Amino acid sequence: MPPRGGGGGGAPPPPPPGSGYREYSGEDVRRIFHIESLRAVGLSLREIGRALDDPGFTPADLVDDLIRRTRERIAAETELLIRLDRVHATDPAGWEDVLQVLAVLRALGSPSAGARQRAALAPVDEVPVEALVEAALDESDPVVAGALRWALARSDGSAALLAEGLGSAVPEVRERAVRSLAELPGDEAVALLRDALAHPDAVVRGRAALALGALGEAAATPVLVDMIVAGRNDTDAADVLSVLAGDDAAADRIASLLAGRIGEEGTGPPARGRLTQALAGIPGPKASRALADLVGDADRAVAVTATYLLRLRGDG
Repeated sequence: MPPRGGGGGGAPPPPPPGSGYREYSGEDVRRIFHIESLRAVGLSLREIGRALDDPGFTPADLVDDLIRRTRERIAAETELLIRLDRVHATDPAGWEDVLQVLAVLRALGSPSAGARQRAALAPVDEVPVEALVEAALDESDPVVAGALRWALARSDGSAALLAEGLGSAVPEVRERAVRSLAELPGDEAVALLRDALAHPDAVVRGRAALALGALGEAAATPVLVDMIVAGRNDTDAADVLSVLAGDDAAADRIASLLAGRIGEEGTGPPARGRLTQALAGIPGPKASRALADLVGDADRAVAVTATYLLRLRGDG
């Protein structure tokens, strides 16, 4: 049976000769090759016909559209693959388990804050840890974010994934990562927070210092003092410093560091005032002497604050 004539992408081939088989010229073969090549990259027959027959056609827009569609398809396939991997990681025993995990994953991406919160509070074995970390790093609602951090603290293997978030180019993601790390139990999280004390982002350093200082980690002290100077969570930083000043040696070290920053060239009046107030929470003779030295300070606000604090301590 003779082959049928092709449609789309151009004029029909020449009629068959007496043998019943069509004869294709070199130009026909080239056109067929072009049609098949363009179909291979995703063009429809209508688009191919336009590309080959419209003399005013420029391919740039069509190629741009192909790129966009291909990227969307790849993104969708990648999302599906990630979701399937996460379902597989839960080792489902049956289809009911698969459907339950899929429902939780959908809920974590829901536009409803309530649905996201309920998903975060689902039993741990129903929520893949990778999905929890991704949701926690993306979550802007404070209530849902708290639920997600609580869920992560009950999950295994989240510390290393959260540490990757510290390298994000998005400041909000970095802060969410360090806040989540700060609520994780275990030595791995503590070690990662210690590393974060040297992070280039001051917000990350500060969050790590507050968490470590509350655990009694003296390494957090310089960052906490920097926070007081900068006026960033300075009240919280001063409170944590008072916790770290639990013995005479630690209290003297912290008092010396605070007093040194007060006398440091370039420390402005607001920062000197905050540092002076921080001395109030540090016990011991070193802090008292530092306050006594400030009673005659040229900055009246600092002098008045130091005088008042000495009286409260019973030293003035």
